[in-house]
Amino acid sequence: MTIDVLLGLQWGDEGKGKIVDYLATGYDIVARFQGGPNAGHTLKFDGKKYVLHTIPSGIFRQGLLNLIGNGVVIDPITLAKEIRFLQDADVDYQKRLLVARKAHLILPTHRLLDVASENAKGKAKIGSTLKGIGPTYMDKTGRNGLRVGDISRSNFMERYEALKAKHLTLVTLYPEVDFNLEAEEEKWFASLDILRSIPQVDCEYYINEALQQGKRILAEGAQGSMLDIDFGTYPYVTSSNTITAGVCTGLGVAPHCIGQVIGITKAYCTRVGSGPFPTELDDETGEFLRQEGGEFGATTGRPRRCGWLDIPQLKYTILLNGVTQLVVTKIDVLNKMDTIQVATGYRYNGAVTEQLPYDLVDFDLQPCYESFPGWQQDLAYADYEDLPSATQAYLEALEDKLNLPITMVSVGPERNQLILKEVRATV
Repeated sequence: MTIDVLLGLQWGDEGKGKIVDYLATGYDIVARFQGGPNAGHTLKFDGKKYVLHTIPSGIFRQGLLNLIGNGVVIDPITLAKEIRFLQDADVDYQKRLLVARKAHLILPTHRLLDVASENAKGKAKIGSTLKGIGPTYMDKTGRNGLRVGDISRSNFMERYEALKAKHLTLVTLYPEVDFNLEAEEEKWFASLDILRSIPQVDCEYYINEALQQGKRILAEGAQGSMLDIDFGTYPYVTSSNTITAGVCTGLGVAPHCIGQVIGITKAYCTRVGSGPFPTELDDETGEFLRQEGGEFGATTGRPRRCGWLDIPQLKYTILLNGVTQLVVTKIDVLNKMDTIQVATGYRYNGAVTEQLPYDLVDFDLQPCYESFPGWQQDLAYADYEDLPSATQAYLEALEDKLNLPITMVSVGPERNQLILKEVRATV
């Protein structure tokens, strides 16, 4: 058996949670492989809205195991809130949620450093979610971080205090910020009891043994491919590898274990925070997309920047991820539009190209657009063939330009608002 991968092809917020929730019934295990509580995966069903930040999106499907992999960074406070949320929703998560011993912990002082560092940047802010993600990954690569398995060791408090002292020294480099460290530490240590109640596994052994036993596994990505630390719009990126390659290091599997790669894209494009965005619409059309699509961050509540779909950008992330099938979400947001535009190339340095420059920050890209007629009607349909001809033409043009099949189309936020076109999976 192989591991199928589901990830975002843009700057995050593509609607991964809903698609994972739908596909989960075809798998035995759903595993998060990177990121942390800066992720916000939203699911809507039975008239209720659920947002997950750390726990995999398969948790609402009975009998399915959910694994928080070693590539994830975990804030015990956030995780405890999610556990209480599941309890209040009567979700039977016990014995179905596992956590990797090698996953790193976000300390209160990591969040303090994040807030202080971002505050000091002024207009040069990267747009951090201020969840302590960056400082935690810095300690991970600096080889002095704390991991989930460490909370059971006899010298845990000694190591905690040493890392805290390092952080408090670093924070003196920045202007003072409003952060109640004592109160946050109290919540953090109280939350460790809930973390200790979750079964811990050696992720690399657990996943590989599951594969040998023929278990069906879906790896769930967080954020989006354009936020990858190596291949995203650096420095306006996250601190982990959000692309398919991150599955190997985030779960402990070899590259040949990767099966289908399901790439998620919105029918338009959004971005939260600072950084380059070639097709951004800073006008009435952009505001229309924001309001119609409810484009406000699930984690931060910040308004998302909105723009047209970007074919060169998608070709880039499809290349990086080895995508085998596409899912298009939020196409219903375009229902009222007369005309829809899609960027098919960039004009810069006196030429037109489909390739992204190595540094989008310092290049003045002028998108070249192709227009498509809108359909101006709702998309409450059960079958792809019943969609308006203009909707089908738009989707088929995307397939042709991206040279990939679209297998699912989301026409609304609810679990059942999903049109299957051609589902491909190894299950």
